[in-house]
Amino acid sequence: MATLTERRLLIDLDTQALTLVNGAVVLGRYPVSTGANGAGEHIGSGCTPRGHHRVRLRIGDGCPIGTVFRGRRPTGEIYSAALAAAYPERDWILTRILWLTGCEPGRNRGGAVDTLRRFIYIHGCPDSEPLGLPRSHGCIRLHSRALLDLFEQTPNGTAVEIYGG
Repeated sequence: MATLTERRLLIDLDTQALTLVNGAVVLGRYPVSTGANGAGEHIGSGCTPRGHHRVRLRIGDGCPIGTVFRGRRPTGEIYSAALAAAYPERDWILTRILWLTGCEPGRNRGGAVDTLRRFIYIHGCPDSEPLGLPRSHGCIRLHSRALLDLFEQTPNGTAVEIYGG
């Protein structure tokens, strides 16, 4: 198994892709959806923060696929078309959460630019949501099955680089 310094996630805002690498070896590539408001670091911007980050917390290990989270806690609901129709305003956070923390003081850590305090995650979204297009409120979204695969390969402390935009 790779050390944390070798294993990292690369998120390209321009191509809307997340790549899991171990050193120079690509372990996986996933289409994502990032912030509809583009790239940016400020609290309340709805943008996806750039720069060096780490996975601070892994949430949802062992939960069923489609588990609905609110406030980083499972609600007891499993996502379905009927649930989506009943709550059309929800920003669905499903299956697992990789909560990010910034590593660059003044850029994505501390004050009005703190990624952790902005609640920026890599998380699951409904399969009906298009990927490859920036449509989130700042988080990085994947479909649930891809997120399950990624989650199993991403321990706490994994480096995350978000670039582009």
